[in-house]
Amino acid sequence: MNPLEQQLQYPVGDVMPEPGSSMELAPGVRWVRMPLPFALDHINLWLLRDCIEGREGWTIVDCGISRDEVKVLWEQIFSTQLEGLPVLRVVVTHMHPDHIGLAHWLCERWGCALHVSMTDYMAGRLWSALNDGGASGGESAVRHFARHGLTDPDSQEKIRGRSSYYGELVPDLPRSFIRVRHADKLEIGGHDWEAIAGFGHAPEHISFYCADKRVLISGDMVLPRISTNISVFDFEPMANPLPLYLNSLDAYGPLPHDALVLPSHGRPFRGLHERIAQQHAHHADRLAEVIEACVTPQCAADIVPVLFKRKLDLHQMTFAMGEALAHLHALYYEGKLTRCVGDDGIIRFVRT
Repeated sequence: MNPLEQQLQYPVGDVMPEPGSSMELAPGVRWVRMPLPFALDHINLWLLRDCIEGREGWTIVDCGISRDEVKVLWEQIFSTQLEGLPVLRVVVTHMHPDHIGLAHWLCERWGCALHVSMTDYMAGRLWSALNDGGASGGESAVRHFARHGLTDPDSQEKIRGRSSYYGELVPDLPRSFIRVRHADKLEIGGHDWEAIAGFGHAPEHISFYCADKRVLISGDMVLPRISTNISVFDFEPMANPLPLYLNSLDAYGPLPHDALVLPSHGRPFRGLHERIAQQHAHHADRLAEVIEACVTPQCAADIVPVLFKRKLDLHQMTFAMGEALAHLHALYYEGKLTRCVGDDGIIRFVRT
C-alpha cells in the first residue's frame, strides 16, 4: 500500500468477492469483480436490490468487457447470487469497454433497459459501429501519436493493428436506452441514487450517490490507488480535459466525509475528500514537472517518462501518451506553454 492509500480507510480490508460470487457491502448493495486482460486486471461491478412497478429483482451497475469467460462468471452470479430474482435494469457509468462491453448481452439476456448518459451512449454506439479502434488503435490513432512523437515503426504497426480494439470488447449496444443526466434521481429499491456528471475521463461519466445509504458509486472518477486516466486522443486532438476533470471533482464536495466509495478499480474505501485532495495535489505536481521539462521544446513522447517512471506496455503507452498531452494542453491553454510544429511534423511545447 502506498502512503496515499494509507490515508484512506478500507472497511472490508483485503477481503474481496471470489470470481462468480458477490459480497454485501451495505444492505442491498453487493460487490462483484470481473477480470480484465490488461495490467489493470479487474473491474468492480455492483448489484443493487431493486423493485420496479412491483417486480422484485436487481439493478446491475457496469458490465465488464465482452468475453466468454466474463459471461460464464455472470451466469454463475445469476444462478447463485440473485436469490432467484431477475435483473430489472442495467446502469452504465460510461462508455469505456470494461464498463459497457456486455451491456447489449445483459439487456438481451434479461429483457431490460440500459440507463446511461446520452453522450456516452452515442459515443459507444459510434465506436462499436465504425470498428475503428476508438482511441486506442487504427490509422487515425497512429497519425495522432506520430504527430506527438511516437515514431517507433514497431509501436505504430501494433497500434495500427488494433483497429478493431473497441468493437471486439464492445461488439454491440442496445438499440435504445434511458438517458441519465446530472442531478437525475434513479429510484432503486426504494432509495434515490442521484446522478453526478463528470468530464475529462469520458464524454459524460455518471457517478451515483445514495444519501440514505451514504454510498457513492464513483465509477472511474475517484479511484483509491491509481489516478484516473485523463487523455487527449485523435478524435478530439485539441481537447483540454484535465481542467474538466479537476473541476468535476467539486461536485462531490457536498457529500459526507464518511461516505462509502465504491470505485471501479481497487477496494471500497472511506476518505472521499482526502482522495480528491490527493488528486488535485497529484496533478499540480505533474503539471509542475511538465513545465520544468519544457524549458526546452518537448513533445508528448518526451513527457511520458517524466510522468511515468515504470516500464509501459503498448496498451499503457497509448494512455500515457494521451495523459502527457492532456498535461501539456492544460498548460498551453493557460498560456504557460507555446507550441510549434517542427520540420519533422512533430508538435512540441516550450515554456513561454
